[in-house]
Amino acid sequence: MKEIKQPSGNTGNEYKPAPEDTDSIALPETLIPLMEKIAENVHEVWAKSRMDEGWTYGESRNDTLKTHPCLVPYSQLPEIEKEYDRKTASGTLKLVLKLGYKIIPEK
Repeated sequence: MKEIKQPSGNTGNEYKPAPEDTDSIALPETLIPLMEKIAENVHEVWAKSRMDEGWTYGESRNDTLKTHPCLVPYSQLPEIEKEYDRKTASGTLKLVLKLGYKIIPEK
C-alpha cells in the first residue's frame, strides 16, 4: 500500500474537517426527485469505481475476495444504503443553495 506523506509539521491528527453548515437550508419539495436521481448516480459512480477495481457482488463484504453486497442496482439496495446516498445528494444540493445558486429545471 502506498504511503500518504503529510506536509512537514502536520501529523495528520491536526486535520479537522469543516464542512459548510447547511443545517438551516431546507430543500424545497420540488428538488426531492432531483435529490433521488443524484443519490442513484452517487451509487452508480461508487459501484462503477469498485467494479473497475475488480470488485464483484457477494452476499457479504470481503476485502480479500473483493466482494460487496451493495454491487446491485440502486433500486435493489436496502433503504439504509439508499439513505447514505441520499444524505450525500441532499448535502450537495443544500450547499448549492447556500452558495446562492438557483436550480431551475428545463421545460
